[in-house]
Amino acid sequence: MLRGGILNPAINSLLSRVRHTNTLVIADRGFPFWPQIETIDISLTDDIPRVMDVLAAIQHNFTIGRVFAAQEFLAANPPQTARALEDALIGTPITFELHREFKKRVPDAIGLIRTGDTIQYSNLILESA
Repeated sequence: MLRGGILNPAINSLLSRVRHTNTLVIADRGFPFWPQIETIDISLTDDIPRVMDVLAAIQHNFTIGRVFAAQEFLAANPPQTARALEDALIGTPITFELHREFKKRVPDAIGLIRTGDTIQYSNLILESA
């Protein structure tokens, strides 16, 4: 029995398949479904869990080389929301790109974790180091 860390077996399985330069998507509740990639839906209610909760949980077992996020995230949210993301990823490069370009990266991901997050454009693509 697991005694700590990530307890969700589907997320553990997904993380164990990520290799160098593979990507993983953490998405908000409104992110489109991508039938070609494995999706683990852990949304419970509005904002439970949030993208930042999942990011914090997986950082112990996932070496992030860089992150992709939607440029619209910066315009749609207050500055403290963007600062919280940057603080959570200190030392990790974040590339902000147009949301339509961001979504073009999704089909190449190993998988997608869908959250209950309601923060606009809070989706992240994590590239393993």
